[in-house]
Amino acid sequence: MEERPNVDEQWEPRFAGHQSLQEREESFLVHDQKINCGFVKGPEGSPSTGFDLAEDDANYVSRCHIAVISCIFGNSDRLRSPTSKMVTRLSRKNVCFVMFVDEVTLQTLSSEGQIPDRAGFIGLWKIVVVKNQPYTDMRRVGKIPKLLPHRLFPSARYSIWLDSKLRFQLDPLLVLEYFLGRKGHEYAISNHYDRHCVWEEVAQNKRLNKYNHTVIDQQFTFYQADGLKRFNASDPNKLLPSNVPEGSLIVRAHTPMSNLFSCLWFNEVDRFTPRDQLSFAYIYQKLRRMNPGKPFYLNMFKDCERRAIAKLFRHRSDERRNNSHKHQESTE
Repeated sequence: MEERPNVDEQWEPRFAGHQSLQEREESFLVHDQKINCGFVKGPEGSPSTGFDLAEDDANYVSRCHIAVISCIFGNSDRLRSPTSKMVTRLSRKNVCFVMFVDEVTLQTLSSEGQIPDRAGFIGLWKIVVVKNQPYTDMRRVGKIPKLLPHRLFPSARYSIWLDSKLRFQLDPLLVLEYFLGRKGHEYAISNHYDRHCVWEEVAQNKRLNKYNHTVIDQQFTFYQADGLKRFNASDPNKLLPSNVPEGSLIVRAHTPMSNLFSCLWFNEVDRFTPRDQLSFAYIYQKLRRMNPGKPFYLNMFKDCERRAIAKLFRHRSDERRNNSHKHQESTE
């Protein structure tokens, strides 16, 4: 909870709090500490800062020990159920499959005949409706379940994040064992199939107008000033096989280091742009640099392994664009 500073009349409680640059710097140091990590409440009596769940949904997610998580906000994707024949009885009993949606998305799903049953399920997915979005940009809202699963699922020991454009095709317990259990990793994410340097990622984001160029430049300049270097594939001491992740699938053990990394990543997305690939390598390098004696066991796996786990589909908007192209071609 944050207290209102006396000086500023304009102050309003924010979901991510009001982290100063000094607090941000200290948050990278590994020790017992209190840091901003979303779900920051305002002073007593002030309204909720957002991402509100109904009480029974909040109870459901608070009891999950292993969670497979996805979200659809702003009607951006269709609902894709995991390939159920691949999900073992053990997983059905022990894993929560939770799909966070907003009311607009729920209405569309219902109109297409995908209506949650009495317990709130559509297939394997438990549908959890989020009210009072903390951001107007739905991409940013989507970063909350993606980057803060340990805050949403306080009892969970493991989680698997899946973008809504993917369909999960393997048993989740197998995936946890493969990416984390075998070598004692606590965080697993795939590298990008094409780009490996943040310099390339910045250029691509601007080329495709993914976000305001000035804000991207501010973020990038800030990172370079704080030690971010170009990626050199031939450097034997490089920390990661790539500096650009393909973040549509993230496998985590909810350990202190993994949770800290998730918080740091979320705070960058809140402070700068929701393009989370821009901040990943910077945070990882800074965390390692500032805590030389405290290892963080991160597994950056190959993108082909991600494709073996999850099938990729188009976003709804891309489907529409594709169909209109086909329609134009057929009428020409």
